[in-house]
Amino acid sequence: MIRSMTAFATLGTQDGPRARLWEMRGVNGKGLDLRLRLPEGIEGLETRLRAAAGAQLARGNVTVTLRLHDHADGAAPMLDTGALDLALAALAETERRADAAGLTLAPSTAAQVLALRGVLEHGTGGDAASADPAALAAEFDTVLAEFVAMRATEGAALAEVIAGQLDRIAALVAQAADRLGDRANAISAHHRAALARIADEAQQVPPERIAQELAMIAVRLDVTEEIDRLRAHLAAARDLLAQGSPVGRKLDFLAQEFMREANTLCSKSQDAELTAVGLDLKTVIDQMREQIQNVE
Repeated sequence: MIRSMTAFATLGTQDGPRARLWEMRGVNGKGLDLRLRLPEGIEGLETRLRAAAGAQLARGNVTVTLRLHDHADGAAPMLDTGALDLALAALAETERRADAAGLTLAPSTAAQVLALRGVLEHGTGGDAASADPAALAAEFDTVLAEFVAMRATEGAALAEVIAGQLDRIAALVAQAADRLGDRANAISAHHRAALARIADEAQQVPPERIAQELAMIAVRLDVTEEIDRLRAHLAAARDLLAQGSPVGRKLDFLAQEFMREANTLCSKSQDAELTAVGLDLKTVIDQMREQIQNVE
């Protein structure tokens, strides 16, 4: 199955007064950009985490954060006066700007201010030097497994949406193919009439010359190859969906090729109904490409 690049996983553990909080977040990315925010002094942990993540992930901007806290028994929460001053200054500036814009904000309570991150610390930073890298790496494996599972769940939903869009594209391609016969007759009649008008105003044009000109026009406006290529792209995209991640780059390339053929179809159309089908194709292809941007 395909996987999404968007996911989130968290894990909290407690050993007596010592607590650890893991967070792992992922969003779209051209390659794998792994950013680790770890406490200093845990030797070898970053190398282990990068190896574990690299074995499971192919693409995405991924951030891993580990926070250590030491909650001593009976220790009271500590007020960070510096963080409090910054928070109060930010609130004052927010209220000033809101007042200048003619907005009235509800007053903030002391409890709300204390709930802001960093204002009230419930424990001190843990001792990173005493942390066991092997145990932390095992915890990360649990976080990583949850992260990958969420990517798979999101990917299954993406696959369903993209498959539906491919079905819609296939229906529009069939509709375009069905229109070709009537379009050819209409274009032929239009150009025959135009050539006849020219012949009336100038010297008589030989019938074979008219046939030759019509044949050249037909070749120039023929969209059979575009329809055939769209069908080939449909088959390739469905094969990639069945193949599973990592196929995001290939799907993105295919989406560009889909759009190229749809653009050519519209430019060659010279038929209102076929142009309408081409515009619908471009809309669905663009929507599909937006979804493909999330595929690993």
